[in-house]
Amino acid sequence: MNDTVVTLVGNAATGVEYRETTNGGVARFRFAVTPRRWDRRNSVWTDGGTSFYTVCAWRNLGANLTASVNVGDPLVVHGRLRVREEAKDGQRRTFVDIDAVSIGHDLTWGTSAFKRVARANPALTERPADASAATSAAMSAGTSAEPAAARKPVHTQPWLSEQDESSVPAGKVAAPTGAL
Repeated sequence: MNDTVVTLVGNAATGVEYRETTNGGVARFRFAVTPRRWDRRNSVWTDGGTSFYTVCAWRNLGANLTASVNVGDPLVVHGRLRVREEAKDGQRRTFVDIDAVSIGHDLTWGTSAFKRVARANPALTERPADASAATSAAMSAGTSAEPAAARKPVHTQPWLSEQDESSVPAGKVAAPTGAL
């Protein structure tokens, strides 16, 4: 597939508008990107021209975006670039859209607290087929049929193996090991 994939750093210029469509929910907002350059002659930071993009986020990303982003929030947007032209009243206008794959707060400017949402489709979160039916039922109910020591760890740090992760004390975050 020959898509142009971009990553942009900027700010939410408008509020997020969410609506349901036949293809699932979609969230849209305008995104402003203003480059900053160091002016050596005057020893100050100067702003360049602001570019505006319309960002579209579909389904779960769109719903989570609506609950998480406000006007002015610093964001990092990653997605497919779409350029389209329209003629209106005899004038041609160019629009630049981003079909978002991933969006997050830019932590250079502040902190953020991640909150996982419950999935509507239980098949997306159930354990593999080799797990017993009792364990699967207990896990979905929030309890376990096995003692905590017998359960496999849930990988919260994908760079760790199961053995490495089980050696990390609860509540601690281990540093990455090996190549990332």
